Amino acid sequence: MRISNIINRPIVTEKSTNLTKEGKFTFDVNRSASKGAIANDINRIYGVDVVDVRTYIMPGKQRRVSRTSRETARKLWKKAVVKLKEGQTIDMFGQG
Repeated sequence: MRISNIINRPIVTEKSTNLTKEGKFTFDVNRSASKGAIANDINRIYGVDVVDVRTYIMPGKQRRVSRTSRETARKLWKKAVVKLKEGQTIDMFGQG
């Protein structure tokens, strides 16, 4: 599910769900996106004020192809943890 040219998808894991209690939300973003562009896109799409953006380049994992026993590598990807202004939230599951 690609949301925009910068934001690919929200990341919903146990760790990222726990971060939402602190007002931090995690997204898979385009590797060439800057922190300012990520903040502007979050503001435009969700209508919230971004206080801080932290980005991480995540390593690609090795995957084994079962028939040939060869290993292939997934590509590197970029993760952004976005902190919102106090009292604001993003509804990740589309519920009221």
